[in-house]
Amino acid sequence: MSCILAIESSCDDTSAAVLENDLLLANFIAGQKVHEMYGGVVPELASRAHLQNIVPVVDAVLKTSGMKPGNLDAIAFTRGPGLMGSLLVGVSFAKALSLSLHIPLVEVNHLEAHVLSHFIRTPEYHHAPKFPFLCLLVSGGHTQILKVESPSRFEVLGGTIDDAAGECIDKAAKIMGLSYPGGPVVDRLAKEGDPDRFKIARPRMDKLNYSFSGLKTSFLYLVRDELKKDPDFIEKNKNDLCASVQKAVIGSLMDKLVQAARQTGIKQVAIAGGVSANSLLRGEMEKAQALYGWESFIPPFSFTTDNAAMVGIAGSFKFADKKFCDLSAVPYARA
Repeated sequence: MSCILAIESSCDDTSAAVLENDLLLANFIAGQKVHEMYGGVVPELASRAHLQNIVPVVDAVLKTSGMKPGNLDAIAFTRGPGLMGSLLVGVSFAKALSLSLHIPLVEVNHLEAHVLSHFIRTPEYHHAPKFPFLCLLVSGGHTQILKVESPSRFEVLGGTIDDAAGECIDKAAKIMGLSYPGGPVVDRLAKEGDPDRFKIARPRMDKLNYSFSGLKTSFLYLVRDELKKDPDFIEKNKNDLCASVQKAVIGSLMDKLVQAARQTGIKQVAIAGGVSANSLLRGEMEKAQALYGWESFIPPFSFTTDNAAMVGIAGSFKFADKKFCDLSAVPYARA
C-alpha cells in the first residue's frame, strides 16, 4: 500500500493529486487565464502563476483526499519535458516537501505519465490495457506512436519530424482568429461543418512517422488566397474550414496508427494526450475497434490534459519498484 502526492507543473497548469496505489483520491488543477490575450503560453507568466498556485493547490488536494502530510509515503513530480521555469517551481516544491517529511522523491517523465494515465482507477472508471499495447500519444507538443511493453519500457515506433498534431490544429485556429486554446474551439465548430468542403494537403511520410508542417502551410495558403477574393471568407466558412482541417489531421493520425497495429499484430490500442479529447479522434477509435477487432482505450476527459493524477500513477509504478531519485535531480526541457 502506498500513498503518493503527485505534482505537475510542466506548462501552464498547476496540478496536485493524491493516490492510494492506483486509486485516485483527489486531483486539483489550477489553470492560467493570463495566456488567452497572447494566443499562446508565455513561459515567464506561466512560472510566476505556478508560484502563486502551488501551495493552495497542494493544500486543497490534501484536505479533499483526507490525507495529512504525515500519511504520505512519497512525492512524485514531473521532471520533464516542459517549460524550464514552470518545471523548476514543481521540482523545487517537491524537493522541499520531501526533505521536510523525510520521504522519498519519485521523478516522472511527462510523456510516460500521459500514456500510463489509462491505469488510474476511480470509483466510477477503470479500463486499463494489457501489456503490450500501442498508444498514440498526441498533444500540442508531441505526436508519437509507442509500443508499451511495461510501465517502464516504451518503444517509439514513429513520431512527427516537425510540428505536432495539436500544434497544427492550434495554428489553424489562430489563422482563423479563433480564441485560445484553439483545439477545443475547432472541435466544437467542426461538428457543424462539412469536412469535405475544402481539400487540405495531407503529408505522405515513410514508415510510421508524421509531418504536419506542410498540412499547416497548405491551410494557410488556402485561407490567404480566398481572403484576397472575399475579406469575409473566414467568417462565412468557419465551420467548414474547421471540419476540413480537423479531418486532415485526424485522418493522418489514424492512418499511421492502423498501419502500426497491422505491423505489430497488437490489438490493444490506446490514445493519450490533450488531443485525445478530440471528438473526431474518439469517434475514429471507436470505428477502428469495430472494423479491426481492436480493444480501444480512450481516457476520460479529465485525464487527457496535463494533470497530476497521471504523474501519480506513473510514480506509483516506480514506487513499487523502489525507483527513487535524490535531491540532485534537475528538470529537463526536452525529452
